[in-house]
Amino acid sequence: QVQVVESGGGLVQPGGSLRLSCAASGSIFSPYAMAWYRQAPGKQRELVASILHGGSTNYVDSAKGRFTISRDNAKTTVYLQMNSLKPDDTAVYYCAVRTYSWIVEYDYWGQGIQVTVSS
Repeated sequence: QVQVVESGGGLVQPGGSLRLSCAASGSIFSPYAMAWYRQAPGKQRELVASILHGGSTNYVDSAKGRFTISRDNAKTTVYLQMNSLKPDDTAVYYCAVRTYSWIVEYDYWGQGIQVTVSS
């Protein structure tokens, strides 16, 4: 079994920064990909950023230049550094893990963590 736990959310003013962390543990070793999704009230869940085992990254257009995704050396912890935050970034952020390349979708998910950007 695999556990995925997010931390680091909270309330921040517009223009501020937050760093989200996500740790995957249990029966897992160096997953193929890890990602951050978010879901705002009344909107569909969207992929914010992803990072592959080899380090390749991908970002939603609204996050480019403001957010940075990274992984630790053991590759079971992923971070999302969010700068220049905007009210539109307010959402529940979910960490997702894709264990193997042949698994098409992310197969393990965290419970989600609230990020609120407001003055």
